[in-house]
Amino acid sequence: MPFGNLFRRTWSSTDRLDGKTVLITGANTGIGKETALDLAKRGARIIMACRDMEKAEGALKEVIEGSGSQNVVIKKLDLSDTKSIREFAETINKEETQLHILINNAGVMVCPHGKTADGFEMQIGVNHMGHFLLTHLLVDLIKRSTPARIINVSSMAHSWGTINLDDINSEKGYDKKKAYSQSKLANILFTRSLAKKLQGTGVTAYSLHPGMVQTDLWRHLSTPQAAIMKMISPFTKTSVQGAQTTIYCAVAPELETESGGYYSDCAPANCSSSASDDDTAQKLWELSCRMLSLSWD
Repeated sequence: MPFGNLFRRTWSSTDRLDGKTVLITGANTGIGKETALDLAKRGARIIMACRDMEKAEGALKEVIEGSGSQNVVIKKLDLSDTKSIREFAETINKEETQLHILINNAGVMVCPHGKTADGFEMQIGVNHMGHFLLTHLLVDLIKRSTPARIINVSSMAHSWGTINLDDINSEKGYDKKKAYSQSKLANILFTRSLAKKLQGTGVTAYSLHPGMVQTDLWRHLSTPQAAIMKMISPFTKTSVQGAQTTIYCAVAPELETESGGYYSDCAPANCSSSASDDDTAQKLWELSCRMLSLSWD
């Protein structure tokens, strides 16, 4: 048993999600797949939104076999392309009569410099802009399915981030760690603003830190970074452990009256002061709307 696990508060729940529909982005691997498996076992209908359909086929088989539920589907979604996001959302709005839980889980981490199809820096583009647009396009369906929840998977890396409103795409200089931290800070600020805008609708929003999880997100680490991760790996979480806080935010009955908070290890947690800055959150919201050419008041 890894040492780090000795100090963690364990949480478990038998709460069911029968009759509920859950959409999870990046569900073909890591904590997204484990979240899908757990929530399928609770009786939810699961929509696994994945970029790589070949990997998704394998993950779908695992989730169906592991949960014993046939009520699981995969859909193509590329969060680095707004055209793909719009097509995906159009399909969901047409085919689904309700959506109770949206889990914005997909992400890219400390990747080499790249741009999305729309010219956004890849990490802010996928981790924030893509999920911002997806949530916007699905929010009416979610509002018709109350009580409903929107969950944004962030990271403690947000603590080292700042939102550079004048250069959100890191065009004046790219540091992959700073760009990642900025995108994870954006997840929390988006959650705060979203919770305010959804007040009184029956839809609640949560952001979370899954923990140091050994997942495919590590694939872009340099050799020295990978060596450090190997050294600290006894203190990291498996994907199953990493998925627990997402699952907690999705099912815990006591969270039904909470909204806008940040969670870690299946409990409320403190985020950085930058992540509690409502002024920056509002400016980021307005900037995101402008960059995505949408209005969302």
